[in-house]
Amino acid sequence: MLTLYLLMMGVSAFTIQPEECTVAAGSCQDRGKHFKTSLKVEGEPVVLRCPQARYWLGATASPRGTVTWCKSGSAGPAPGEDGRVWVQDGDLWIVPAQQGDSGTYLCTVRNASYCDQMALDLRVLENTDASLPAVSYPQDSVLLDQDSERFLSVRGTTRLLIRDVSVEDAGRYSCVVAFAHGGTRYNVTRNIKLRVHRKEVETVPVMLSPHQTILASLGSRLTVPCKVFLGGGAHSTTLLWWMANATSIDAAYQAGRVREGPRLEYSENNANYIEVPLIFDPVIREDLTTDFKCVVHNTLSFQMLHTTVKEAATFSWGIALAPLSLVFLVLGGMWMRRRHRHRTGKAYGLTTLKTGHQDV
Repeated sequence: MLTLYLLMMGVSAFTIQPEECTVAAGSCQDRGKHFKTSLKVEGEPVVLRCPQARYWLGATASPRGTVTWCKSGSAGPAPGEDGRVWVQDGDLWIVPAQQGDSGTYLCTVRNASYCDQMALDLRVLENTDASLPAVSYPQDSVLLDQDSERFLSVRGTTRLLIRDVSVEDAGRYSCVVAFAHGGTRYNVTRNIKLRVHRKEVETVPVMLSPHQTILASLGSRLTVPCKVFLGGGAHSTTLLWWMANATSIDAAYQAGRVREGPRLEYSENNANYIEVPLIFDPVIREDLTTDFKCVVHNTLSFQMLHTTVKEAATFSWGIALAPLSLVFLVLGGMWMRRRHRHRTGKAYGLTTLKTGHQDV
């Protein structure tokens, strides 16, 4: 935990005896390393607070206990001889911080009956935009207009109020506090990156599928798409799912024979679409009597489309050859008729010839 003191009423440093900076052993309990790495900028004051001190010593050390600091890898305690580093009320002060101050610091809290130790990492970053990935100054930094009605500093707090936020307000904002020590003025900065997301627009969805009837063969694998047109509406504000009768697909088919496919979100010609397929693997006779429906819902609409799986006609040679048989039947009938007419004409000619012979 880091604490910044804006006012210093003297420096009451602890008397610290030289000691080897090592991991706690024996009766001193090791609490490991604090989860948070302190990222600071060179040239600014840094105050490190012992993470575990607050739980049993309170905000400051008391006659019942003491707090000592040391830097891992050094042979002595953390306070140095150059006057930049000291301990005040149990907190470690580094004014100003340098890149060489980066490292792991061990804080030990002890009293007559108890002792524990915890480590925390400090990383002092170079004061340039390029080298400050986590703590950086705003790009193209400008001082906010104090007379602006859009940017207001909330009196009595360190908060900045931005009215009527727009996408152009995105960026890094720095809060700068002046701090004086030893006749030198230091700036203490805290930087916040503001992301502004565009307001998502909702529209009434239009269901394009599924169709009312889907043909499938028993035992086959079937995919039935449910497609919704959103126009300019956002994908994220619209829910789309399938049901079997009045039950969700996951509950109705726990074995996964029938399941929802992955949700697809895409755009075509500046219009947004959502699609969720229903997958049968395989189709069985029970599906022919089940009412499947696709449901779409957002704050503007609640709709559903029903679909029924019908068994597709299976291939039959009898059905396939029926037209061909009819053709042969017609041709056969025509041939027999012509043959009959030919034989009738021949018999008539013989009869005429015979009659004429008798007349002679």
